[in-house]
Amino acid sequence: MAFLHQKRGNDWVSEGGGMHHLLVGAGPAGVTAGETLRRLDPDAQITLLCGEPGDPYARMAIPYMLVGHIGEQGTRLRKAETHWEALGIDVRHGRVHHVAADSDEVVLEDGARIAFDRLLLATGAHPVRPPVTGMDLPGVVSCWTLEDARAIVAGTAPGSQVVLMGAGFIGCIILEALVERGVDLTVVEQGPRMVPRMLDETAGRMLQAHCEARGVRVLVATRVESVSGSHGRLSVHTAAGEALSADLVITATGVRSNIGFLEGSGIDCEQGVLVDEFLHSSRAHVFAAGDVAQGPDLLGQGRQVHAIQPTAVEHGRIAAHNMVRAGSVRYQGSLNMNVLDTLGLISVSFGEWGEGGDCSALQLENPEAGRYLKLVFDAQDRLRGAIAVGHTEKVGVLRGLIQSRRSLKVWRDRLEQNPTQLSEVYLGVVEGLA
Repeated sequence: MAFLHQKRGNDWVSEGGGMHHLLVGAGPAGVTAGETLRRLDPDAQITLLCGEPGDPYARMAIPYMLVGHIGEQGTRLRKAETHWEALGIDVRHGRVHHVAADSDEVVLEDGARIAFDRLLLATGAHPVRPPVTGMDLPGVVSCWTLEDARAIVAGTAPGSQVVLMGAGFIGCIILEALVERGVDLTVVEQGPRMVPRMLDETAGRMLQAHCEARGVRVLVATRVESVSGSHGRLSVHTAAGEALSADLVITATGVRSNIGFLEGSGIDCEQGVLVDEFLHSSRAHVFAAGDVAQGPDLLGQGRQVHAIQPTAVEHGRIAAHNMVRAGSVRYQGSLNMNVLDTLGLISVSFGEWGEGGDCSALQLENPEAGRYLKLVFDAQDRLRGAIAVGHTEKVGVLRGLIQSRRSLKVWRDRLEQNPTQLSEVYLGVVEGLA
């Protein structure tokens, strides 16, 4: 089955019957939505609009490409050459200039217009470059696209001096790939610790010590003031007065949702596209999913952007259901969660792990063994958040206990004695739900 789009003048016109679902963005959210739509609506016309050249690919696979474990083909979200054709999904390439929501059309940067019956915005996010002089110099790159990855491969070799700006989640993923490439690596983080939005002081300190023991120089609470020089002979100047030599500078200082093209569309946005529990935006027939969607939070923290792949996949699936049948599947809310493997040290965080207010924490620390566990409870004794370093066996249990939203009061004494008895507590909660 294939639905063709014929070009008439400067417009793309669908030919064939059925509702036309236009999916803007070919990351995990858009791809999942397209495949789900085809299962739910066999007669629909589905267009998947890619903002980058080539086949839809997974950004999370880029580090594996950097170290040579996979080639560019290995980054593809779907490996079969005929995958999209077999599903009857028309994959096109182009970037949206603006959305004409009143006329149910998108206008591409080349002026072409595509009409839709239902529109899914799955445009993801873009890397944010800090307001530092020299960010536009050759040899200063992000690590977000395949094009960026090609530049990093071309610009590094064993022994190359690399400065990585940012030790957040994305920065630490890149860090591991760079170490495997054998570069001489210095990491500069403006925050008080590594991965400050994911780890508390204790966990961040453990991660830093682990990286330093493997030859990585880590500078926290350090601000970059400027970058000077030219490609291959760069110098990164810190506020402390140090000049770091670099063959390549990689920036990983955060991301923001891609919403600039929605100005004037009437689609309500804050940090992302505001969506309700059905992933529906403020405009009729327009939905959003993934890193661009600001939707319900599981822990009742209003509408949040949780730029993580599991949320993107779930958003895509649920949005597709509601695009076919309005209000058919309700989204329970996303949970902020991160699992990070940095040079063999696995650290995880879930939910709201900060203390204060009515929250209290249980902590178990064994830095010599590389193990740390922190459990944060609210006033109703529900597990609200957690951090774990070196406790890989607890990842699924922690997530399940937080998502259950059940009071753990009857098990609290047991956890006070030994917080690692989470599996037994989880079984008790599961039995209580049965």
